[in-house]
Amino acid sequence: MTAPMRTPGSSAQTTKPEESAKPRQPDEAARPAPTGPTAEAGPIAEAGPTVHGLSSEARNLHWLLTNLVEEVTGILSVAVVSSDGLLLLSSDPARNAERRPAHRPTGPRGSSADLATIVSGLGSLTLGAAQLMDGGTVKQTVVAMAEGSLFVMAISDGSLLGVHATPDCDMTVVAYHMALFVGRAGHVLTPELRSELRQSMENA
Repeated sequence: MTAPMRTPGSSAQTTKPEESAKPRQPDEAARPAPTGPTAEAGPIAEAGPTVHGLSSEARNLHWLLTNLVEEVTGILSVAVVSSDGLLLLSSDPARNAERRPAHRPTGPRGSSADLATIVSGLGSLTLGAAQLMDGGTVKQTVVAMAEGSLFVMAISDGSLLGVHATPDCDMTVVAYHMALFVGRAGHVLTPELRSELRQSMENA
């Protein structure tokens, strides 16, 4: 009587691992995709064709600059210039051609390179004026022209953020978003990152 009972008992023991293994497959297949910082890093890596091979900090700055140009109405082009006048980051004015009426100029000749030269020169001029007038640190410079607007804002490491915008842009909104960029960029623009960005612009 005991032998016949062992046979079904033993078969039940052998089927338990199979039964427990069957539910695991659908559970693993239904497992949700990972979320959090790792998943959010995707858009940063796709900010543009020039970001491939750069560090995560450099890609993040490219992503922030792209968002600044694309999300703020009236911005035509943007340039980040080092304290010694070298171009570190720039947008592509051609990408925003649809925002500009046909009769308006496309911007400085030479695109971002000339914008960087203008921003650097204006930054030096206002810094000298502030020193002569004991005005302290220059926080922002705005030049309102008949066919455009120019904004220059200092970053904590001595670099400058320059924005070329349309004359009818909302200056308060532009300045607000520039301040957001400056606050974020100032924490990551180390000498190593500036060197990396400068090298990437030279190789572009």
